[in-house]
Amino acid sequence: MTDTSWIKETPIAHRGYHDTNKLVWENTLSAFARAAEAGFAIECDVQLAADSVPVVFHDDDLQRLCGIKGDLREKTSAELGMLAVGGTKDKVPTLKQMLQLVDGRVPLVIEVKGRTAGDDDGFAEAVLEALEGYKGKVALMSFDHHILRDLKMAGSPWPVGLTAEGDKPEDLFKHDEAMQLGVDFISYHWPHLPNSFITAQRGSGVPVITWTVSNGNGRAQSYLHADQMTFEGFDPREMDAQ
Repeated sequence: MTDTSWIKETPIAHRGYHDTNKLVWENTLSAFARAAEAGFAIECDVQLAADSVPVVFHDDDLQRLCGIKGDLREKTSAELGMLAVGGTKDKVPTLKQMLQLVDGRVPLVIEVKGRTAGDDDGFAEAVLEALEGYKGKVALMSFDHHILRDLKMAGSPWPVGLTAEGDKPEDLFKHDEAMQLGVDFISYHWPHLPNSFITAQRGSGVPVITWTVSNGNGRAQSYLHADQMTFEGFDPREMDAQ
């Protein structure tokens, strides 16, 4: 049985411990260093560059974060590594660069950003290859059921989780289908809690984290209906001290 108990222990900094893209931008080495220094677990997003190297980046398009138009997947990891994020000194990092920086200091929750099954051939394997030999705590997750299936079929030694949202019956039915793949944990959109799917999964021992909490209400809902939160825009330590 894959150990997922650690995922409940520490608040998880969404895309690293950034400052909502003022000075420290999301999914950058600066944001990851800041999270590790604060002792927060790190959530990050992984995309596949044109040379089949996993890079840490959220959007499909480069406009919002790098100020240029174009599909991330059409550039190599080396080309992406020259692009400034938010006009800062930070460049788009590879997954391996992020792993070298964090070096097991805090847990990692990595969201694999798939597209379609046909477009994502080899993506799961490339992520697992980058993680080979890493000594820290890691969990992998995705909205995309084909990515979850590929990670499981590739023999992921790391916990594999479903990222999900929705509270309509058809949403919950799709999530139930994903659980048949042997999913180890769930990351759920906190405004859609509680619901029967999450209540049942927690009842059967599946850990549940939430995304993305930016206020006290989200924090309260998370600790009432889930096991841990993914947060941004505040310091949970300050809220705990109040």
